[in-house]
Amino acid sequence: MSEKIYNDCQERMEKSVAHYLSEVGSIRTGRASTALLDSIKVEFYGTQSPLSNIALISTPDAHLITIQPYDPNALESIEKAIIDSDVDLTPNNDGTIIRLSIPPLTEERRKELVKVVHKVIEEGRISIRNIRRDFNEQLKSLQKNNDLSEDNLKIELDNIQDLTNEYIDKLNKIQENKEKEILQ
Repeated sequence: MSEKIYNDCQERMEKSVAHYLSEVGSIRTGRASTALLDSIKVEFYGTQSPLSNIALISTPDAHLITIQPYDPNALESIEKAIIDSDVDLTPNNDGTIIRLSIPPLTEERRKELVKVVHKVIEEGRISIRNIRRDFNEQLKSLQKNNDLSEDNLKIELDNIQDLTNEYIDKLNKIQENKEKEILQ
């Protein structure tokens, strides 16, 4: 029974880290990255579609993102979606392709972005600790119902703590890498 709890805990922590990795990935770093556009949905033929489903997105250099729609009729819809989004970039539409120039970040903006990364990662750490608390409570409830011995409870709580430390370390690595990327 406790192995199932451990596996469920690991799965929830993995999903939490993946979520915060994508959150951090969408933070602009001054370098072109297709991840900046992951959250953009385009209204096309009456449905909301992820931009990546209706266009080829590439980064030919560190300061340029190009968007080439599979259907040329989608250009205006894509342009409107980018303008309406929170990516804070101005699209340049030449009739066949959309170009997004990524301006270099000021030192002040870099410091602000580092603070945003810290905040997002701290939310991730809190999420991991909440997952730990939930599963520790499940284990203690098993022990109260005499389904788990006191010794086994201690072992399982230690296992959950080791898992917590592992996933918090992953979040710390994500933070460290993103900060390096921003400050380059």
